[in-house]
Amino acid sequence: MRLAFYLLPVALFAAPDPKLTTEDRTKVIRYLDQSEKQFKELIADVNAEQWKWHAAAGKWSIGECAEHIVLAEGLLFGSVQKAIASPPNPAWAEQTKGKTEFLERVMPNRTGKATAPESIVPSGTWTKEETIARFNEARARTRKFTETTEVALLEHTLDHPFPVFKTLNAYQWLIYIPLHHIRHNGQLGDVKKADGYPK
Repeated sequence: MRLAFYLLPVALFAAPDPKLTTEDRTKVIRYLDQSEKQFKELIADVNAEQWKWHAAAGKWSIGECAEHIVLAEGLLFGSVQKAIASPPNPAWAEQTKGKTEFLERVMPNRTGKATAPESIVPSGTWTKEETIARFNEARARTRKFTETTEVALLEHTLDHPFPVFKTLNAYQWLIYIPLHHIRHNGQLGDVKKADGYPK
């Protein structure tokens, strides 16, 4: 009885496990598959004229949006790597609480507007074939990491430049990749439905 009394506070105040669960890993893989399938279906029938067409001045073409998706995947994966290269954050649980769910809520439905960092603003020079090849390369790297990493991703953090997100853990940076992709798949769909889109 006395032993149980002394063990009780330890059980109550034990730190959460920073390692990925099977459910965590499966969720990212599911989003990766979903975003890739949508993307390839959306651009499959796009011809060269449609690839470069702009709905209005200042609006991205399908090709530019697709290029941005690829560039952003590289940037976001780099953030995963930066996070895991940093020492474990002892306050990770408190600082990142609820942010996975927040990302899942605001990213795919395109809540709010953001200005892309200069490094991932598209040049508009990539061909459809080049874009697909670069996407396949980047996505294969992301997927392999997701399937094989044994790093305790939740305890490694990196601050987001946008204050609304602030501190994200490496897992949240990882799931950000397909959620950001799904967001821009919606943009691709909008371009294809815009008035004047070449037939």
